[in-house]
Amino acid sequence: MLYDVIILGSGPAGLSAAIYAQRARLNTLVIEEKPLSGGQILDTYEVDNYPGIWGITGFEIGQKFRTHADKLGAKIINAEVLNIKLQENKKIIETSKENYEAKCLIIATGARHRKLEVLGEEKFFGRGVSYCATCDGAFFKGKTVAVVGGGDVALEDALFLARGCEKVYLIHRREEFRGAKILQEKVKETENIELILNSNVTEICGEEQISSIMLHNHKEKMNKELEVQGIFIAIGIEPNSAVVKDLVAQDNQGYIIAGEDTKTSTEGIFVAGDVRTKQLRQVITAASDGANAITSVEHYIQIGKQ
Repeated sequence: MLYDVIILGSGPAGLSAAIYAQRARLNTLVIEEKPLSGGQILDTYEVDNYPGIWGITGFEIGQKFRTHADKLGAKIINAEVLNIKLQENKKIIETSKENYEAKCLIIATGARHRKLEVLGEEKFFGRGVSYCATCDGAFFKGKTVAVVGGGDVALEDALFLARGCEKVYLIHRREEFRGAKILQEKVKETENIELILNSNVTEICGEEQISSIMLHNHKEKMNKELEVQGIFIAIGIEPNSAVVKDLVAQDNQGYIIAGEDTKTSTEGIFVAGDVRTKQLRQVITAASDGANAITSVEHYIQIGKQ
């Protein structure tokens, strides 16, 4: 069978694309590697920034997206994508189950947060450990938290959290930050942000929730315990783009280059969600990408080219 479009990934971008594809009456297949749909949103304890929906867990909203796609008749299978080949006007997707063919391909494989890989990080995920200050910061109002990182995201997270938290520790492994100078200046001017430099987090501690973190200052060769109720890890994210590394243009971080129309450098291949070059990576922008991708797919199928 030759599908009109195959969508790789069933996070918010992939499921949004599936919903729009079903409404457009496109012959569509969604391929998801993991057992559950939802992408990174499944790891968010509570979502409070999606318009019209609040007080809902990431798991719940992820399942609502999946249910919506299912109700419209979207065909979603679980399989690992092993390779992608281009053959004339077809895209051949080789998977762990079988091979599939389509006129168009949407890459919605998302991204993954870089982790500290320290004791307690997995245990306290969703119970004090977060990778998204804008997603989870509101739940730490009036509390003491730590931000780990030295780039723009870490500096912006510290400034964002300082608006509502009593105290924010900004922890960086180096002497100087990599982030923009203007952000560094704002951080240093903010009274309730305290800088802890030349230090690494070695352990995240607590019982049911985080109560403290252990730090090692490699310059002074000292260890200390810091009492916090939350830790926001902002040491970067990595796009899940390896499967198409030789098919479409990517930036130096591996994000697939495309604008709001989601068109990549290769005809008939589109990209949606966190794996795309973009300013803001949130559920709402991922869902928007999915809708835009299907609009571009329809146009491509109608005229035979991007």
